[in-house]
Amino acid sequence: MNRHVFQSPLFERQKKRLTKKEIEVLDAAIKEIMDNPDVGEPKRSDIDGVYVYKFKAGSKLLLVAYEFNDAEIDLLTIGPHENFYRDLKRYLK
Repeated sequence: MNRHVFQSPLFERQKKRLTKKEIEVLDAAIKEIMDNPDVGEPKRSDIDGVYVYKFKAGSKLLLVAYEFNDAEIDLLTIGPHENFYRDLKRYLK
């Protein structure tokens, strides 16, 4: 099934801050999410319905938050673990 992928404005801004190598690793992670959206860890409570996929870019651990349904995948935010969930909750409100 082909799903359309959409980036939130926050995701686009955060992606611009990454290096070329990190963007290449991010693109591979997004392809993996597109192939199997259930690959991320489902979250509960305040951010119910959001999935978080963790991957390494060099020595950095990065997290991608996304939501999906039958037709689309919405990439919400990307970043290191520090303050990730706090910023994600703030963005979703």
